[in-house]
Amino acid sequence: MTTDEELPEQSPGGSDSAESPEETLAALRSAYEELNERHLRLAADFENYKKRSARDQADRVIAAVQQVICEMLEVYDNLERAEQANDGGLRTGLSQIRKLFGALLERRGVTPIVCLNQQFDPAFHEAIATVPSDEPDGTVIDEITRGYCMNGQVIRYAKVAVSKNTE
Repeated sequence: MTTDEELPEQSPGGSDSAESPEETLAALRSAYEELNERHLRLAADFENYKKRSARDQADRVIAAVQQVICEMLEVYDNLERAEQANDGGLRTGLSQIRKLFGALLERRGVTPIVCLNQQFDPAFHEAIATVPSDEPDGTVIDEITRGYCMNGQVIRYAKVAVSKNTE
């Protein structure tokens, strides 16, 4: 039903001989009430949709965080075991824990930024020092803090020392 079908037709003179003005007014009010009711129902449905979408997104974020935390708890458990180990196995245990944690990061799309002996790139590196060197200007000669990318996007820049040619 379109709004044209709901409204009574009027003659070019402005009055309809078959219907009194009171009947026309009542028909118009009825059509208005119906349209207003539909509008209010649609607005309420949209508000409910927005709330449900926000709740669903929050639930997905919580589930993702819980999954990552559960994977990290595996690393935490191994660190506790390493604390209780004798000194002979401590280095081996810590090495295994580092590998486990590295695998966890890789599963999540986190990769280290390779920077030693590379040309300084501000998109991946943060220069915190310049060091006189025989290397060409702008070559990364020391990695102070390793940088990481997640799914191709830098999440932490590598803090590096960059060469300054002494010639």
